[in-house]
Amino acid sequence: MDKRLEHIDKIKQITNSIKRRHAIYSDIAKIDGDNTASSMRALRKAPDPGGKIQKAGFIIFWFPEPTGITHAIGGPMILAGRYLEKKYNGATLKDIGKTTKDHQHTVSHFRDTVF
Repeated sequence: MDKRLEHIDKIKQITNSIKRRHAIYSDIAKIDGDNTASSMRALRKAPDPGGKIQKAGFIIFWFPEPTGITHAIGGPMILAGRYLEKKYNGATLKDIGKTTKDHQHTVSHFRDTVF
């Protein structure tokens, strides 16, 4: 009778282990989905608003005009572009894409090794 209980306990432990492994493998499989790929495409193709505003500000600032209105408009645009460039840097988005791609490769390698 004692051996039967030990055998049942072993079966329960094996069942729990299989359930945990299944949960881990299914979570790993969800990482490499279509939503992740589309999010990464969106990050890599994101516009750089600070650089564009700054370029437009320089063009307006250097536009020859005798009243100086373009200087009043172009100067703040240049400053706003520099501020946005510090907060929303285009290079940061590229770095995020590269780092995530490397991480995705590591996760894929781990998943291939486990399976």
